[in-house]
Amino acid sequence: MMEKEEELQESATPCLHLVSAFFACEPPDFVISYARDFGGRSITERVQSFIWNGCINKSDVTCNGPYLKRFLKKLIVEIESNGEVVLDELYEKYISCLACVKDDELAKGNTRMLRRFSFLFPKDCSQASSCQIFKKLEVTLQCSLNMLEGDTGCSIWPSGLFLSEFILSFPEVFSDKSCLEVGSGVGLVGVCLAQANCSKVILTDGDLSTLANMKLNLELNQLATDILGHTQKTNTVQCLYLPWESATENELREFMPDIVLGADVIYDPLCLPHLVRVLTILLKREEINGVPHAEHLSPGLGQGPVAYIASVIRNIDTFNYFLSLAEKEKLIVSDITETMKPLDLLPYVKSYQRSSIRMFRISYLCKATYVIKQT
Repeated sequence: MMEKEEELQESATPCLHLVSAFFACEPPDFVISYARDFGGRSITERVQSFIWNGCINKSDVTCNGPYLKRFLKKLIVEIESNGEVVLDELYEKYISCLACVKDDELAKGNTRMLRRFSFLFPKDCSQASSCQIFKKLEVTLQCSLNMLEGDTGCSIWPSGLFLSEFILSFPEVFSDKSCLEVGSGVGLVGVCLAQANCSKVILTDGDLSTLANMKLNLELNQLATDILGHTQKTNTVQCLYLPWESATENELREFMPDIVLGADVIYDPLCLPHLVRVLTILLKREEINGVPHAEHLSPGLGQGPVAYIASVIRNIDTFNYFLSLAEKEKLIVSDITETMKPLDLLPYVKSYQRSSIRMFRISYLCKATYVIKQT
């Protein structure tokens, strides 16, 4: 969770990025590149000692054995190929991993592990990539490195990282608001929403095994969970089963969120009509004489609820289909990727391609809006 806002001794250096990348289970080649930077292009014994004490010795072989095995193998090869002396501790740890981690575990796709993402906050928000870091938020998640393994709810998708950065970059947007996420997956966005001081956080998914893993992840991050939807308590995040295709209008209207969120939910053409229906019901408010009922307005905003959807546009036809469905339901979809750019809070995650992700703001076009546009 969030540390005290105090100066980190080795902030904004390859050292900090090296440790953060290791515990985020970034590909070993990326972590090793930080090690080379830390050692002045060479992984010296001093650098090896730092990796041993700050990374490997703190890693849990039970949870992350396959990853540690791959990392140690590449690290040792890298050191030996450059004529450097490998520390005995690294050899011994690698031998230990060989004994504990069988090759067939990787072949069977057993890649579940604990990943720790450190969101690094800069002193000067306008210089996120180059200035010193003065605080960080650490989020630990049980998930998979394989985005194609089983249900999508067991892996970290790039849009989820982007949406999390968005929330942490603009906490004032979410403060004191009731927030609901559709397709919540591993629960990363929920942890970040809890940091933004939301009045209520509701995470939903249409897969029960995903919900169970999400609940575990929230508990790993010291967040109490209510998977049955009971009355919200302080620091409690609700985890609810919500399949889009069968959710009733009455069920959805009970939520009445101020903000709806989603990451990488615009991908399956068969699911899009159900997703748009759910968004429409959540964003639409009952009207009296053509004006949205005041009791249903977002507090402090003077307007109806909005949705923030982060997505990679992998298939333009699928995305255009989503836009056509949204237009029919009077949903206004605005691309705010450039106007509300989140800070780069994960500068060490090289596997995360921010440039491919778009952020959309969605609202319902009520009758009152038509009057305003005509005048």
